[in-house]
Amino acid sequence: MSTLGSLFIISAASGTGKTSLVIALLQSQKYLTVSISHTTRKQRPGEVDGEHYHFIDEATFIKMRDNREFLEHAHVFDNYYGTSAASVKSLLESGKDVILEIDWQGALQVKAMLPESISIFILPPSITALDERLRSRGQDDENVIQRRMQDAKSDIAQYEQFDYIVINDHFEEACKQMVQIFKASQLLTSKQARREHALLEELIN
Repeated sequence: MSTLGSLFIISAASGTGKTSLVIALLQSQKYLTVSISHTTRKQRPGEVDGEHYHFIDEATFIKMRDNREFLEHAHVFDNYYGTSAASVKSLLESGKDVILEIDWQGALQVKAMLPESISIFILPPSITALDERLRSRGQDDENVIQRRMQDAKSDIAQYEQFDYIVINDHFEEACKQMVQIFKASQLLTSKQARREHALLEELIN
């Protein structure tokens, strides 16, 4: 996939604060955009179709999957999630830097297909903090919280598969660290060669 933009994969265990970080980054970094995933999960209060997710039924999702329309897809908490390959390609070719906010399974699928993509894993500062964050949301009963905690440990065990790790202890500091990763990517040789083509030609010839 020949692109102008960079693809960033951001993953984390549930309750780590990944979505809040992504929202803050999108507000402060105008060159960034996020790919909207498709999901069979039920729409939560306050969520907007086409803004938070593309909410579709299972039959539609399976048809898209079988037609190879997804860059990656996964089955998480009894629901399907997938990223439209055509949508991501269009955004990258327009010069946008694109964030995929997906689970580690999807992250590894994308990394295998697009090894030039940059992967970031968000960690909580402690297991205690993660438990407190899950409970403070007030969305799940005790059984669901316990399941999410067990799944979180399995998710966190995948950290070695990622290019960068950011610990979300102090939110503002975590945001700064994420911005540093994004800004460094702007200086990659592949990007600078396209951006500064005329200068490089002048310096060489």
